[in-house]
Amino acid sequence: MQKRNTGLLVSVCHGFTLVELMVVVAIVAILASAVMPFREIAIKREKEQELRLALRQIRTAIDAYKQATDEGLVEKKADESGYPRKLEDLVEGVPNIKDPKKSTIYFLRRLPRDPMVTDFDEDLPSADTWGKRSYESPPDNPEEGDDVFDVYSRSDRVGLNGVPYSHW
Repeated sequence: MQKRNTGLLVSVCHGFTLVELMVVVAIVAILASAVMPFREIAIKREKEQELRLALRQIRTAIDAYKQATDEGLVEKKADESGYPRKLEDLVEGVPNIKDPKKSTIYFLRRLPRDPMVTDFDEDLPSADTWGKRSYESPPDNPEEGDDVFDVYSRSDRVGLNGVPYSHW
């Protein structure tokens, strides 16, 4: 008896056709273009978080300086507000006038840069990246003066929440 092979002939092709490759490339391109806006939003959100943290650190240090002045630890003249004369005083420190050894009181380890500064210059001091508001200036029109009451971002861009960074 003879065996007969009645199976189907199966042809095996290895690889992809040009059309299949083009379809896959097109799908990947569509997915990549959909992901790009999310990446930009994530980067912007990260920068905004850096801005919030930097503003909180500087403002807390300014408040601590004012409290030290009110407690009589920092020298204050009669015509001064009690706020630091410049941002660098928070890092450089000021003498403790109640300590007989004249120790130095520090309020910040380093002054953070404004993360929203678009004109990034390494030589630009961190204090110059911030807008400064004097105690004497009105809140709706901040201006520099003899002291630093508050800081704000000098960026003219608007945050994800719709509020300009300069108003944070």
